[in-house]
Amino acid sequence: MKTPDLMDDRDLEIINDEEIYRILEKNSSADPAEIREILAEGRELKGISLEKTTKLLTVEDPDLLQEIYNTASYVKNEIYGQRLVLFAPLYISNLCYNECLYCAFRATNKHLKRQVLTQEQIAEEVAALIDEGQKRVLLVAGESYPEEGLDYVLKAIDTVYSVSRGKGQNIRRVNVNIAPLDRDDFKRLKDAQIGTYQIFQETYHYDTYKKLHMGGPKRNYKYRLRAIDRAFEAGIDDVGIGVLFGLCDYKFEVVALRSHIRHLEKNFGLGPHTISVPRLEPADQSYIASHPPAPVSDQNFKKIIAVLRISVPYTGLILSTRENAAMRGEAFAMGISQISAGSKTNPGGYHVSPTEKSTATAEQFSLGDTRPLDEVVRDVVKHGYVPSFCTSCYRRGRTGLDFMELAKPGEIKKFCAPNAILTFAEYLNDYASEETKKEGRKLIDKLLKDIDSPNVMNKYQQIMDGERDIIV
Repeated sequence: MKTPDLMDDRDLEIINDEEIYRILEKNSSADPAEIREILAEGRELKGISLEKTTKLLTVEDPDLLQEIYNTASYVKNEIYGQRLVLFAPLYISNLCYNECLYCAFRATNKHLKRQVLTQEQIAEEVAALIDEGQKRVLLVAGESYPEEGLDYVLKAIDTVYSVSRGKGQNIRRVNVNIAPLDRDDFKRLKDAQIGTYQIFQETYHYDTYKKLHMGGPKRNYKYRLRAIDRAFEAGIDDVGIGVLFGLCDYKFEVVALRSHIRHLEKNFGLGPHTISVPRLEPADQSYIASHPPAPVSDQNFKKIIAVLRISVPYTGLILSTRENAAMRGEAFAMGISQISAGSKTNPGGYHVSPTEKSTATAEQFSLGDTRPLDEVVRDVVKHGYVPSFCTSCYRRGRTGLDFMELAKPGEIKKFCAPNAILTFAEYLNDYASEETKKEGRKLIDKLLKDIDSPNVMNKYQQIMDGERDIIV
């Protein structure tokens, strides 16, 4: 008899390997005319089927790929406009029960200094983030907590919200990436006033998952896969999912991801608010992290982003600082709508005491983009996008189905565009370098003419007069 740890815990209702392989084989090629028909359908902003998603993934011809990129850019701009939302991860602990072979935080990595931030240290991290201009954070912890358990995370959320550096200078929304919970604990997390609950399956391929997750609670494939179901059942209606690309064939992963979304839409009438697309990067004491089992080229990575944007048009696509500045710049035009910036992936990474060096521990993985927030903001502007620190949808209750009712027909950008300008104006006034102010205000002047709204102009003037946290 198999031990519980080794029992087959597949979940064929959500991810059926045989079905996915049939779809991949059946749709392994498509002629240019068919690809263009699919792209025309994609421009209707209603998404495309699993099968058509797969056909787009087969494209290798440079000209057709460019048409895919152009379509993805069109879809993103029609739904969200020119804005790019910025945030920062906030790591509060690197304790972990799990043995994930690609991660520096894995339980058997004795080379790593373990650290759990106190609530005072968390407050210092938050103050440092606010002083850089951040307004939203993604709270992250290794999948093990101190004796307090989930209470430690809930206290950390309260701490983040409690820190203020002056009028309107605070973190306005905390999103959370933590281990899967049971339904009752998800209810407690919802009561903590989080924005998005985010969890990645890492790889949807069952055999690969089992080989890479050698121990700990995370080894339970089905429990992790059903986490979003339990979150929805607990009343959390804003969720994020993702794949760590490089662990398994990217085509399988994209189709599996879409299968997961199909399940959520069928059973809850609602898909994910965000999809993250990290690629495997080197991590301390991990051979696999430096030698990906299924490496994804830059061309295929851009194709993944563009195809997901067309396939699931209403969803925010998140790109992390795993990617270098050049790739991030290219990805903006592929359909990315959110990026992390100025990131540290280790507890204590932001705050440095004036009298001592930072006590920060090793990072979870290597960063490709280490630029400070101000430099990233300036780069976003130079690419023609508006850096947005907006959190208005969370605070206005535009989440879940209410958000989707606006996003699916492309109405959400009526809120996204003005709020992006207002929050960007705040950033320019309070935190930006002179060079960034100059470039940013030129862009805002142009956008305000295009919007031509007395209401937005009045709110913008309020920002310039010193008011803060004004939302549409």
